[in-house]
Amino acid sequence: MFAAERRQLILEMVRANGAVSLRELARVVQTSEVTVRRDVRALEAEGLLDRRHGGAVLPGGFTRESGFPQKSHLATAEKTAIADVAASLVEEGEAVVVGAGTTTQELARRLARVPGLTVVTNSLLVAQALAHANRVEVVMTGGTLRGSNYALVGSGAEQSLQGLRVSRAFLSGSGLTAERGLSTSNMLSASVDRALVQAAAEVVVLADHTKLGTDTMFQTVPTDVMTRLVTDEPPPHDDRAATELQALADQGVQITVAGAAASGGGMDGMQGRRPRRDSPLPVQRRGGPTAQLRSTSPLSDPGERERARVADMRRR
Repeated sequence: MFAAERRQLILEMVRANGAVSLRELARVVQTSEVTVRRDVRALEAEGLLDRRHGGAVLPGGFTRESGFPQKSHLATAEKTAIADVAASLVEEGEAVVVGAGTTTQELARRLARVPGLTVVTNSLLVAQALAHANRVEVVMTGGTLRGSNYALVGSGAEQSLQGLRVSRAFLSGSGLTAERGLSTSNMLSASVDRALVQAAAEVVVLADHTKLGTDTMFQTVPTDVMTRLVTDEPPPHDDRAATELQALADQGVQITVAGAAASGGGMDGMQGRRPRRDSPLPVQRRGGPTAQLRSTSPLSDPGERERARVADMRRR
């Protein structure tokens, strides 16, 4: 396939889906991700699409938000791995809040197996995933339906969350940076997400690597409010994503990397940087080794700190 044909097909896929991963583009056009990345750069230079970490989206900058059908096709394998790890954090009998999004929908499908669980949500898709779970109680907020992501938003949703207190909140968004934290492109969605955060003792952000380093209009979860980030292993060439992870860890966010061993990638280059404090923060890898990042987090539990201290003494 000639370059012009390849780029035309890439453009058609992005226009049809709103957002497509580099992996999927490479599969369809039957070439390497390196070649596809070069094609995407060329199309971006012409103003025909925007690059994102691990994919390409329709142009629009801060103000554009893809709908659910488009988002559901981006980084699907990564979202599945993230949901598996996030579900392992939930214990029997807990009460949690789960926000709207394609990653949180994947999480909800796994939470259906947790007995005695109470899930508060403003997402119709999350509620649908749990509808037939006999041992899970689902509590929905009020509000106005926002059709693009099947979420309840507005004052009704926010008021229904007043006075609520749960153990943890699971939230996703459109972008994540160490400077601003989690953000989204829609003001109404951001306002409800902030209300969900206020209801939880701990905040767990679910964000695949394509969102790392992306900043959108409305902040939902400031970095200093995030307890934990569950993400996937950034590709080896994605220095920007790795830098964001290090910066988030430096600000006290516990980072769990899903599927690190399967991806073949690593974050070893981050370990050699100068730590800010002597409280090592483990980047927990499912099926892979543990990398030590440094953090000033007051939220790390005592068991983790003690295990890290013993490990550090052994290394010395």
